[in-house]
Amino acid sequence: MTGPRSDAEVPGWLAGLGVPGLVDIHTHFLPERVLHKVWAYFDQAGEHYGVEWPIFYRHPEEARLQVLRELGVTTFAPLVYAHKPGMAEWLTDWAVDFGHRTPGAVPTATIFPEPEVGTYLAKALDAGAKCVKVHVQVGAFDPRDDLLQPAWGLLAEAGIPVVVHCGNGPRPGAHTGLDVFEQVLDRHPQLVAVLAHAGMPEHATALDLVGKYSKVHIDTTMVGVAFSEQFASLPDDWSARLAEHADRIVLGTDFPNIPYPYAEQLAAIAGWAEEDGRLGAEFLRAVLHDTPARLLA
Repeated sequence: MTGPRSDAEVPGWLAGLGVPGLVDIHTHFLPERVLHKVWAYFDQAGEHYGVEWPIFYRHPEEARLQVLRELGVTTFAPLVYAHKPGMAEWLTDWAVDFGHRTPGAVPTATIFPEPEVGTYLAKALDAGAKCVKVHVQVGAFDPRDDLLQPAWGLLAEAGIPVVVHCGNGPRPGAHTGLDVFEQVLDRHPQLVAVLAHAGMPEHATALDLVGKYSKVHIDTTMVGVAFSEQFASLPDDWSARLAEHADRIVLGTDFPNIPYPYAEQLAAIAGWAEEDGRLGAEFLRAVLHDTPARLLA
């Protein structure tokens, strides 16, 4: 079950597993001026996080799309997120359009606590949005905010997955913490929440929430790779606990904003399967394709 050692090995590795294509629920495509600001922030990661964060796929948009095609990514969710009021609506409009005009991409949306959130979210869902991103850390907002309640309710009713960065990694925010987001889940137990980065660094707590709420999933974004193990190592029983929730783990990578090759994430996932005999090729096919494809259907 050894994973690929390089991006070039990924297509052959997938073929050997019988995986028809990768479905990545956590990638980032943004308007160019916004993306360049994000990259500039990561260029200063030494100041922000105490670790260097060189963007491995710092390419023009079409080149980034070509990388995904060559890797065998057949479907991906290009996620956007806002850090201030008045930003989420136009980012959502952009993401819906990008998803419709870009082969392999699905239309996505984002939300922010503001009076208009229910209106533009409903518009996006009507326009075909298949996934929503919420970044509690970057947005610096409380996910329990009353202004967000109509949006959470709409998403729970529609069964649309929402990828939520609510953990305390890579550094705590004003309203991060899985204990905070659990209060949202208590109020909206049917919410199809995907805990980004597996709740990093609270990995064990994230799996507790998967066990407690039937619609909660985790994504693999930056989980178990050498870079993240420096500051958010996995618990010793990680693979054993995954076996208890094998149908609620979905591929995510943070492409292109990662400081290492895409293949490293796939190799980490394959490593979990090697550690526990219950996690075989069927588990890998579920994580890499079947489960995220079901969520984005």
